[in-house]
Amino acid sequence: MMKNIVLIYVLFCFMIILNCSSQKNRRTDGHSLLDERKKEINAVLKLNKPVLLVKQNDIKSSSEIQDIFISNSKLDKFFVEPSSQKKMLNEIFSISKARPSDLPNGNAIMNMENLYRVEMYNYALNASIIGFVDLAHKQVINIIFYKETQPDIPPHLVELAMEMAINDTAVINEYGEHKLDQRPIMAGTKTALNRTKCQRSKHLCVAPTFVKGDKALWAIVDLTDLNIAGVKWTQVGETGMAVTQRTMQNDKIMSCYCDKNNVIEKNDWTFSYSMSRSDGLVLTNVQYKKKELFRNVKLVDWHVSYSKIDGFGYSDAVGCPEFSTAAVLAVEPPYFEAIVESGDTTGFLLGQRYYSEGWPTPCNYNYHQYFEFYNDGRFRPVVGSIGRGCGNNGMYRPVTRIAVSGEKNNFYEWNKNTWKQWKNEQWTLQTGKTLYQGDHQWLKTENDNKQGLVILANTGQMRDGGRGDNAYVYVTKWDSHRDEGETDLPTIGPCCNKDYQQGPEKFIEPDPEIIQTSSIVLWYVAQMTNDDTKGNEYCWAESVLKNGVYVPVIYPCYSGPMFKPY
Repeated sequence: MMKNIVLIYVLFCFMIILNCSSQKNRRTDGHSLLDERKKEINAVLKLNKPVLLVKQNDIKSSSEIQDIFISNSKLDKFFVEPSSQKKMLNEIFSISKARPSDLPNGNAIMNMENLYRVEMYNYALNASIIGFVDLAHKQVINIIFYKETQPDIPPHLVELAMEMAINDTAVINEYGEHKLDQRPIMAGTKTALNRTKCQRSKHLCVAPTFVKGDKALWAIVDLTDLNIAGVKWTQVGETGMAVTQRTMQNDKIMSCYCDKNNVIEKNDWTFSYSMSRSDGLVLTNVQYKKKELFRNVKLVDWHVSYSKIDGFGYSDAVGCPEFSTAAVLAVEPPYFEAIVESGDTTGFLLGQRYYSEGWPTPCNYNYHQYFEFYNDGRFRPVVGSIGRGCGNNGMYRPVTRIAVSGEKNNFYEWNKNTWKQWKNEQWTLQTGKTLYQGDHQWLKTENDNKQGLVILANTGQMRDGGRGDNAYVYVTKWDSHRDEGETDLPTIGPCCNKDYQQGPEKFIEPDPEIIQTSSIVLWYVAQMTNDDTKGNEYCWAESVLKNGVYVPVIYPCYSGPMFKPY
């Protein structure tokens, strides 16, 4: 008996040693890109301005633009930690020509020809610093700081992440082959893994993903610590790639919708629209019968979580079809379509579609965004996922920003048979116990003339197949002296928080401002869970063989509130 107990104990210890050894066996060093990266960091941290510069760029004057940018004294506080005098690592992720959507209200405030946008990431602060350089006058005209945000990942970091993932022992062992013979997908999409530094220390992490049969293997790469933070599997199911006649009209989209505003006067509506770098289709100066309703409306982020326990997934953006590793790109121009209800044309919509090259195969995405304009003044911003994503247990949380026109607005929530006014910046969550007045009237804005917008909650009654939004709604104060997301905004939240911390709270905490009689911004974060159960599919897509080729079968999920003027 004693011998058996001893034997069991020895086996138990041996298993622990094996498990620990498998962790220690990870090897992420000794590779050329990783070695080069470490040397570059060591070298740049010895400089007065510790900034890794863009190496390759289509902008001919990129060196001069970077020099002008990092020479601006407003950036000095990002170079050295005051208490220790130690250097903080920064890196310029991109330089590009400024676009209308980069500027407040999409208006050209100066000669756009000589204006460039520079995006810099600070690894120590996990922050984005976006600046605009006027090359003609050799000066920085504006700098915007976003805490806890990360710009789109540049190509050389995508290559580094793929190299680290492909050569990591833990990833290889988990994949079950002697070596990985495929390039991962989603390698440049930002991610998180709860209880690792990606979440706790808010490091810059991406997730090269390897699809194997009906599963996907995620390699969570920490680009701040330069190691593998974790390895996870998701179930994706099997499907083939659909054969489509996808027309890549990149040049037309870039020149006609990304590089200029388009002014529309249709029925009683007037507005302008353009395609942004990473905030999708942006509406500005929306008016109904010459009355200003919205200053700016856009889709900021898609947060997609694939685990309620481990908390890993993606933070996606959508935007122009230029190279952007984080974005699911627009591959067709925006389109207009009539809204028909009960046989009558009651309005029109402006729509935009974004999808990955391999959709609907696993780990490729298809998003749809449209704005509904009704003849009676109702307005609805709608966003939807067409599936299929990277797992069958995904939670989709699109982040929509809606800036209401007017400088003297008040905000109210229906509560206990009355409209209760919000005095300070705050948030609320739509649940099964949320109360509504009449036709789902949940929230409203009102100006000093007792006019405003009633916001109808989406509980699945919107006739688009949606099952309800379970939405978080935030209200923040805005003034013209600070940006807070008015211009093109990097992804502002991690993928996988299960609570209100989806990004907009950054503009509320720690000291909520008074929002009475002020200019306000609504942030709307719907929550939709996908489902691959036969007969009950939602946020899902499959490919089926039809006439010898694969064609997509889709089960979309749409979200969005309705605004009704009064």
